[in-house]
Amino acid sequence: MHSRRGVVNLPLHGGHAPKWLFHRMVKLTRGITEVLLYEYGTDEFLRRMSDPYWFQALSCVIGFDWHSSGTTTTTCGAMKMAIDPEEHGIMVAGGKGRASRKTPTDIQKAGDIFSLSTSKVDELIYSSRLSAKIDNSCIQDGYQLYHHTFLLTEKGGWAVIQQGMNNESRYARRYHWLSENVAEFMEEPHQGICCDKLEPESLDMTASQSRDSRQISVDLLCDNPEHLRKYFKDKTPLTSQFQSSLDDHVPEFKMPRHHPVLDMDLSDREFEVLKRAWELQPSDYEEMVSLEGMGPKKIRALALISDLVYGSKPSWKDPVKYSFTHGGKDGYPYPVDREVYDHSIKTLKEALEEAKLEKKDKYHAFKRLERIIS
Repeated sequence: MHSRRGVVNLPLHGGHAPKWLFHRMVKLTRGITEVLLYEYGTDEFLRRMSDPYWFQALSCVIGFDWHSSGTTTTTCGAMKMAIDPEEHGIMVAGGKGRASRKTPTDIQKAGDIFSLSTSKVDELIYSSRLSAKIDNSCIQDGYQLYHHTFLLTEKGGWAVIQQGMNNESRYARRYHWLSENVAEFMEEPHQGICCDKLEPESLDMTASQSRDSRQISVDLLCDNPEHLRKYFKDKTPLTSQFQSSLDDHVPEFKMPRHHPVLDMDLSDREFEVLKRAWELQPSDYEEMVSLEGMGPKKIRALALISDLVYGSKPSWKDPVKYSFTHGGKDGYPYPVDREVYDHSIKTLKEALEEAKLEKKDKYHAFKRLERIIS
């Protein structure tokens, strides 16, 4: 029943990894990947990548800044260069910015390499698009996606690593998905969400609490969207909205001509999207969300109306569950759990000891681990 394995919040940092470092990151990533595939296979590889703790540890071991937003984009970039679909049976599709928009093309290439059926390729492309849409539109936590990496295996399994940006807080938030146990996309697909910062009033339409709101949103859309206009702002100029004062010598008591029930506006073009959706009559919330043009604003509008008219309140709680860290030496946010910490180090050391790496690269990898231990 669970697909997304976690969310991580990271401070936004600019700049690029130096070429000399990135070259070594690619080489070390390739070695660790080959050991994982040899020891555990492609399914376990996807499980590791969908685990935010393991992914973060990987980015530390290959040499990147441990808490920067760049750990996501740089580590995924190193994976894309290190992993050969024909040799390893894994395709790393998508990436940052423009590269993310090439994900469907990358998936189609993987389909040719892995001899996947057309229907399977279409299913994978759909999973890629819907996972991005859910984290960008159904979970409205203030983070706009700018990075989307889709990993798929020759067996057709997949994982997603994607990241959004919040310009106001100067933080990035990373989202992880895993296909292995996906039964449905729309209800609590995450298994764990990790970050230190809760966002106030985050709309989460995937929460179980939002179940009624999801159904009513579909019902509202399948009715004529023209009925929804009355709930939004009109475009009457502000200067003509108020009554004149009764007396210039007493405090003014002003009432607007029109009272917008919902403090938001939908343009005529946005209502056209709702009308096209109405014509298609989606059968459920997943089908509604997957429609072209059905973005955050319209999803939010339908959720608000379902609350206003029918009292079906969606969840406004940020889906963060626990803090991303092993703990801190000063006890913040909690004391270090040595058993968990040692297990993480042991797992990485065992992988590195078997990796087919030059001694120099292995030495530097161990030095980075030793700095974590000491």
